[in-house]
Amino acid sequence: MITQIDFYILNAIQGIRCGFLDFIMPYITFLGSGGAIWIITSIILLFFRKTRKAGIAVIIALVLGWVLSTVLLKNIVARERPFNTAGALLDEASLLIGAPSGRFSFPSGHALSSFSAAAVLLFYDRRIGLPALFLAVLIAFSRLYLYVHFPTDILGGAVLSVVFAFAAIFIVNLIWRKKDERKLSDNT
Repeated sequence: MITQIDFYILNAIQGIRCGFLDFIMPYITFLGSGGAIWIITSIILLFFRKTRKAGIAVIIALVLGWVLSTVLLKNIVARERPFNTAGALLDEASLLIGAPSGRFSFPSGHALSSFSAAAVLLFYDRRIGLPALFLAVLIAFSRLYLYVHFPTDILGGAVLSVVFAFAAIFIVNLIWRKKDERKLSDNT
């Protein structure tokens, strides 16, 4: 039943296909490939003292997401991608992009990394976090538009991303607290 609802939503999205979106969506999805845009963002944040904690937290959230979801959970759930599933509207030959290198689709790594980074950035600075959230939504939608993920893959990635983001924030705050305590004890 979940797959039927997924296909209903996914196929409805195919109803809005047009030349402009066909052109732009592969580029948007590329931004999320391997978490590239978020890795670059976190590296830039590391250069500034004011944003260093956020940069470290993004990196930790991305690593947690990659290990626990992309490496472990995807292989445990082993859900086929939409274009490889019976009842699919599109097949691999009709995709706007090449078939993703990973065979399995749940959870969406693009959604997971994007929403993890956006959640961390929202926590530390809304001025950075809100545009990041907008980009995360675009990247997640591009995965549906391109027919490489089911809506529940995106939803699963988004939900898990919040867990990983808060775990990363907790870890970074713990490290900073220990660092501050060490500074205080060294000064006394």
